[in-house]
Amino acid sequence: MKNLSILIAILTVTISCNRNSTKSADNLSIKTEQQALKLKRYEVESGIIKYKITINGSVLGSEILGSGIASLYFKDWGNLELVEEESTRTTNTTVFHKKNTDIVATHTMSKLNNGESYSVDFNRKQIFLKRDMAMELHKKFVNGDVNKVGVKMLEGIGGKLVGNEKFLGYNCEAWNIHGAKQLMYKGVVLRLEMTMMGVKTVKEATNIQINTRVDDSHFKLPNFPIIKEEGFMDNEEYEDEVENMDAKMIKLSKMSFKEWKKMALADKDNEDIQQMSNQELRQTYNMMQKVIKMQQEK
Repeated sequence: MKNLSILIAILTVTISCNRNSTKSADNLSIKTEQQALKLKRYEVESGIIKYKITINGSVLGSEILGSGIASLYFKDWGNLELVEEESTRTTNTTVFHKKNTDIVATHTMSKLNNGESYSVDFNRKQIFLKRDMAMELHKKFVNGDVNKVGVKMLEGIGGKLVGNEKFLGYNCEAWNIHGAKQLMYKGVVLRLEMTMMGVKTVKEATNIQINTRVDDSHFKLPNFPIIKEEGFMDNEEYEDEVENMDAKMIKLSKMSFKEWKKMALADKDNEDIQQMSNQELRQTYNMMQKVIKMQQEK
């Protein structure tokens, strides 16, 4: 879902509201309404999912094998979530009858906590904190209906719902997205299979507990220093930032692709935008207009 995250980030950049120094009664009522919205990232309240990961393939004569495990813990409809993944990837290469083996181990952990996003760097022993713009803006776009906007975005990037499949007893939606196939149960991915440059990666659930009690201990992060991204806003500051979003969205909806592209590319610090081809920019613009239309029709 990287494309969806990039879209949300681009929307945030192109909307870029100015903060208000005063708070009127109308502003306070808007905030109260926004706070009352219950964001549901998943259509189930809580869960514990254990996964296994397998990697195999060949690239330019090199054999690639790998394996790993992953864990997903969430409650409060996904507003509180922790994902941890550990994997090892081995590349065997033979050059002039000499065999070389390269082993890369990866350990990642990320946590979402009601709009705050934590990313753990185990190599540097640091935790990076930023706002999760997707969670915040979903509340604004479609009253917290992440499933509705998620389906639109999957379709917008060429995803196709190809049917339903049973997986470990769960009736899942099967989606094909540019050669990748994922099985989702009420928004939770239970199986993902993708092939890139001859390397096939499969991540599939081995143990699924849905609507179960999830202890707070599962959401603890390592005792590393926490580094806030530049311009990080707490909850109250961010609410001020989005109060005037409707007017900005109307302005954005009237922009042509050429006008939007010029404005988006002016943000030299946004690597995702700068690295996009013209086709990808056009695709992002089209998706953005769909999201704005959904907001205006609600």
